[in-house]
Amino acid sequence: MSEFPNSDLRGLKARYPAVFARPASSRLGPPTLILAALALFIFGLNELEFSPQRMWAGLNQLGWFVLLMIPPDPGSSLMTYLAAMGETLSIALLGTTLAAVLALPVSLLAARNIVPTNFVRFPVRRFLDSIRGVDTLIWALVWINVVGLGPFAGVLAIALSDFGAFGKLFSEAFESADRKQVEGVRASGGNALHEIRFGLLPQVLPVIAGQLLYFIESNTRSATIIGIVGAGGIGLQLAEQIRVLEWQKVSFLILMIMVAVAAIDAISSRLRFAIIGRRAVV
Repeated sequence: MSEFPNSDLRGLKARYPAVFARPASSRLGPPTLILAALALFIFGLNELEFSPQRMWAGLNQLGWFVLLMIPPDPGSSLMTYLAAMGETLSIALLGTTLAAVLALPVSLLAARNIVPTNFVRFPVRRFLDSIRGVDTLIWALVWINVVGLGPFAGVLAIALSDFGAFGKLFSEAFESADRKQVEGVRASGGNALHEIRFGLLPQVLPVIAGQLLYFIESNTRSATIIGIVGAGGIGLQLAEQIRVLEWQKVSFLILMIMVAVAAIDAISSRLRFAIIGRRAVV
């Protein structure tokens, strides 16, 4: 391979001095960040008492638990588990739907292209952030103490948690909508409500529907988790069987949850494509 001519190299250095004469901060920046991240990672492992020996011992124990779970067996409680699974699906569906219905009008107040002034939009956005910042499990613990044990607390927990998330997502969908349709409605004599109804909503409804379907799928898993703390559903049954060390029933419940999530994912995918249409692959 021939060497690069010195004359050409000197010419390039003269034409692009910023490329060849990079400052020390620019050259040392990436290696410094990598070393800092590595040091933070090692510090975290040390502070969290990470131990390869404990990890290996835990894997051996996990293998023993897997052997105890085979074969999955519901025993005489199959109908009870099916009813609990239906309760979990109901919690996810009702909580997600309630959150979407409540978040839709609030998201209009958080959208920049609908409410241009910060006087209203800023406190609404911070309110949604504060609601979204608390995990569903914490809301479940709060509502269990307010309304008692059972699926009603689970519905309220999911609804409140998703209210903040839907408010943010819906407002961003409104802000990303095309202004041409809104201007067309305004040019034809429509007022502000007409602009939202006929200019914005038709554009964002497919996006909102897709997000709603995804959250229903995700909240099926969330409803299982909050059921463990007393919010009803299959999670409550799972926690009880783990406490009494009925590992074959535990494995059956886990399989039920996996099958339910897979079925909801398949159904939601079909509904999502039915709403937004299939994109042609180029």
